[in-house]
Amino acid sequence: MLTLDMLTPFTGLRIKADEKAILQIDFISPTALENTSPASPLLKECQQQIQAYCREHSFAFDLPLSAAGTDFQQSVWQALQQISWGNVQSYGDIAARLGSSPRAVGNACRRNPLPLIVPCHRVVARSGIGGYAGDTDGGYLLIKQKLLRHEGLEF
Repeated sequence: MLTLDMLTPFTGLRIKADEKAILQIDFISPTALENTSPASPLLKECQQQIQAYCREHSFAFDLPLSAAGTDFQQSVWQALQQISWGNVQSYGDIAARLGSSPRAVGNACRRNPLPLIVPCHRVVARSGIGGYAGDTDGGYLLIKQKLLRHEGLEF
């Protein structure tokens, strides 16, 4: 497995890939950055696209992805990729489209191995921001707020 650590305006990221696809992105402390040189053309492209997301409006990622998950999780993650820059949908909206429950959608979002690229930050509760990465307050929720603010949304 190849890894790349990079700093963004939102947090540190650890990106994991093989030669064919991006496999996982983890939020890490900026002080924990280690492997900061792309070890493959794919990781270099991923780094460039994340940098473009950070400076451009309406940027859409175009990377080969391989996320391990159940069929239901895959369907939720596909739905997330349809939410465009600067827009949000509620857990309930996605659940209604998939014939599921908001809680099940939230659990699939929580298990999203590719945050930022598969934009689970664009999923909110009907009455507010909701949670992020399993947190309803704290560091992950601050990252979600920063991402949404970057896309022109306030919560």
